[in-house]
Amino acid sequence: MHVAQREEDIGFYAGFLGASYMVGRGFASIFWGMVADRIGRKPVIVFSLFTVIVFNTLFGLSVKYWMAITTRLLLGALNGFLAPIKAYSIEVCRDDEQALGISIVNTAWGLGLIIGPAIGGYLAQPAKQYPHIFHDKSTFGRFPYLLPCLCISIFATFALISCIWLPETLHKHAKFEMGAETAEAGTTQESTESPKKSLWKNWPLMSSIITYCVFSLHDTAYSEIFSLWTVSGRKYGGLSFSSKDVGQVLTVAGKHSLIYFFPNVLNIFAYLLVIYF
Repeated sequence: MHVAQREEDIGFYAGFLGASYMVGRGFASIFWGMVADRIGRKPVIVFSLFTVIVFNTLFGLSVKYWMAITTRLLLGALNGFLAPIKAYSIEVCRDDEQALGISIVNTAWGLGLIIGPAIGGYLAQPAKQYPHIFHDKSTFGRFPYLLPCLCISIFATFALISCIWLPETLHKHAKFEMGAETAEAGTTQESTESPKKSLWKNWPLMSSIITYCVFSLHDTAYSEIFSLWTVSGRKYGGLSFSSKDVGQVLTVAGKHSLIYFFPNVLNIFAYLLVIYF
């Protein structure tokens, strides 16, 4: 996008571009969790998939730095998918299968981290990588990163259509609250309720959040720094990799797939063995 005056300044601007998505998601995640608790999981999931289709395609059409920043920021702010889908995976399963539901979600995440870099690496700059198929003056020649974004948007479209068969699970909480009110009405008037404990003083919860934050910081920093290091020129200490080479490395030897994919596959396999025997 020719926004950096020097090649060594590219990482500075790439960092803002990578952070814009997380900034939007960080500010809006609690809001989307509250919305999912009020109107249901399914509407939030459907709306989030729709925003992926729209803003991911617009990101591929970005020709200015401010447009790329804006589309990524809006995609993060309007995509409230992460928390509701984890809650949904628990609510849609029986009590003895809730761990399996979370494992399947994490396995799908791991598969995405394997397939995603491959799509980006092999399909980015198609006019440069496959000049015999894509011309420089074609649409994919003028927008070199549209093709991988378009592939992800098409996949998200199929996922959006599949939401037709998703049942809503918010009614389960309504039954739970009704049972709690009935039990409370049956108690004597002399009994007093214990005051609600603040979430900030729930140390097991806060320790889990802090641990997750540290892991997310390491994971995101690795993804951003590794990509910048590999594509940088050798005179700047990089490896002079192409986008295709980076995609291959992240797909075949990326630590993301090992962390998210294999442990959850083992969980599912163990669960199937328990059912069989």
